[in-house]
Amino acid sequence: MELSVINYGATITSLKIPISDAKKIDVVLGFETLEDYINSFDLPNATYFGTVVGRYAGRINNAEFSLNNETISLSKNHGTHQIHGGKIGFSRKYWEVKSISNEENPSITLEYTSAENEENYPGELAISVTYTLTEKNELDVRFQATTSEDTIVNLTQHSYFNLEGHGATISNHRLAVNASRILETDSELIPTGDFIDLENHPHDFSTSKECPKSIDTTFVIDSYLAAMLFCEKTNLKMTAFTNQPAVHIYVGGNCFNQIKGKENADYHPTSGICFEAQNFPDAPNHSHFPSAVLKKGAAYNHHTTFKFENLK
Repeated sequence: MELSVINYGATITSLKIPISDAKKIDVVLGFETLEDYINSFDLPNATYFGTVVGRYAGRINNAEFSLNNETISLSKNHGTHQIHGGKIGFSRKYWEVKSISNEENPSITLEYTSAENEENYPGELAISVTYTLTEKNELDVRFQATTSEDTIVNLTQHSYFNLEGHGATISNHRLAVNASRILETDSELIPTGDFIDLENHPHDFSTSKECPKSIDTTFVIDSYLAAMLFCEKTNLKMTAFTNQPAVHIYVGGNCFNQIKGKENADYHPTSGICFEAQNFPDAPNHSHFPSAVLKKGAAYNHHTTFKFENLK
């Protein structure tokens, strides 16, 4: 395996997996230049290819929440709501490379300090992300964070996967998700606070099925094993594991013929699939959702692993 990372957004720009002794396939969407990554945030729908998303991944209703009996009003970048951390979230920040290890299980650690009141979030938040390639053919992702005062945090890694490469569609992949419920959402994809049972539901992927052509849904996962993706053409299987309570699955990648993808690809609405391991969107506004509050003096620890197997 071979991993490439840039410090703009702590972004994974390529992940190459061997499919034979002589050939590797790049399984994540992305761009050829830094300029294209920067300009992608001006697309009609920003892609967030490979970035770290924060301070809060997903949507926050009306861009506000209550913390310690105080109403916090955040910046709005999605109509009246906030999505993926605001107008200039962690995906658009320049992170500092803290360390690189070239030993067995090579890794890179990047750090970013989010100032107090950045996008109107309380507390100075110190974050690190470590990407490791393991001898078990895994991409291991670990987030850690501490805060100067009580705040909320929900980080995720936002790579789009396609196990066939850049000119393909994921609609011929198979998907399985280890979940029996999803979050119910309104017409703007804001959680209502209720759950939908997946028995006899189109999004029931308890056994593998063809990838949907359109999905933007939060699955409440039932164990550390979250989801599986398989491509018969390349015989590659990817399994996602996480200690987070949910995985938000999104199919997309459309660049509207405005920016070329890697290998001169024209990315389209089914170019890739995201497995955004995270807490529930809008959790701060629902007391029965898992808490997204990070207390002063406490530590945020998020661990997600993507394991690859060549079944040939």
